[in-house]
Amino acid sequence: MQNPIFQIPPETYQQLSDSERHLLDFIYKNLPRMSELSILKLSEEASVSTATIVRLMKKLGFDGYTSFKYSIKNNSHAMEDEPIKASVDTQIREAIRKNELEVIQTIQMLDTRQLEKAIQEIYKASKVYVFARGFSEFIGTELTVKLQLMGKNCEMHNDPNIIRVISRKLVKDDVVLFVSLNGETGELVEACKNFKIKEIPTITLTTRIDSSLARLSDIVIVGYKGEQSFFPEYEVRSRLPLHVLSRVLLDAYVIRLNNH
Repeated sequence: MQNPIFQIPPETYQQLSDSERHLLDFIYKNLPRMSELSILKLSEEASVSTATIVRLMKKLGFDGYTSFKYSIKNNSHAMEDEPIKASVDTQIREAIRKNELEVIQTIQMLDTRQLEKAIQEIYKASKVYVFARGFSEFIGTELTVKLQLMGKNCEMHNDPNIIRVISRKLVKDDVVLFVSLNGETGELVEACKNFKIKEIPTITLTTRIDSSLARLSDIVIVGYKGEQSFFPEYEVRSRLPLHVLSRVLLDAYVIRLNNH
């Protein structure tokens, strides 16, 4: 399995123990350090047993913690091979690194099986509905327009009341695509619950596999979001991981469409 890290199916995530979920969250938040941490050090810092670490690694598709570390280290050389010029201000270099990290880690975390499932659901759907709120709306709009340009019947909604109403009217031939950074937007979660009851396929682009939206969705594609924000007093965190996910999804869809 290639770099599945957090691209585990929602049903698999549901089967994780509390300690395994805690460990997964710790790894996610400290991903850049993982290649340097021994299993004993990780056990100590995350406050879990080494047995828990090994169990989680196997559920992520690795033979053990060593192969996980190797995968992380093997795929991080791109960042080291392109040093940022020393003449750039330290804080600006930090900002560049933050964005570079989000892009590279998001690509590393992509699970092609989840991506393929999403492509197939979009391809066979009679109509695609894109739901997004806040700054994620820009990504939702781009997804909608490009799918329309490819001949797909697609529409986007960002109004909470309209989202709630439409969520009660969709049919099984439709597919829903959510774009949500944290996966906890109330009206999106409520809509996804309705779709789950009606067995309407749902796809979510997010940065949190443990979110309510991710747990409810049929297909979850996860990106990496750094903890640092340069606008801490506002809820305007970077949507760069979601941009990357949407770009890959659209490119892959075009490739499959041309093959058909």
